[in-house]
Amino acid sequence: MTGKIFNQPRYKERRQDLRRNITPAEQALWQMLRGKQMGVKFRRQHGIDHYIVDFYCPEQKLVIEVDGDSHFTEDAQEYDRIRDAYLYSLGLRVLRFTNEQVMEELESVCEVIKQAVV
Repeated sequence: MTGKIFNQPRYKERRQDLRRNITPAEQALWQMLRGKQMGVKFRRQHGIDHYIVDFYCPEQKLVIEVDGDSHFTEDAQEYDRIRDAYLYSLGLRVLRFTNEQVMEELESVCEVIKQAVV
């Protein structure tokens, strides 16, 4: 792929808006990811081509998505499949968790992430 695919300027305002309006589940997970608490640096609301992922670790080529109710419609699931396939084609790994998993099982979610970055 040619050209810049990370954090394209045309999506800057959208990324900033998503950072300002973080969901409670994303906020809870961010508190565990920020500041290299997992041993690696994560970025939040990171642009990859025309997609904006919830969290991204460049060092590990790892994307973490926190899915709310809007992700459970048939159309949204198809969109996520297409999006994940594109991210995989770039050599990235994708971990998906639901809002409920993050809010109710944060320790387990963090353990899965720790295993992915080892």
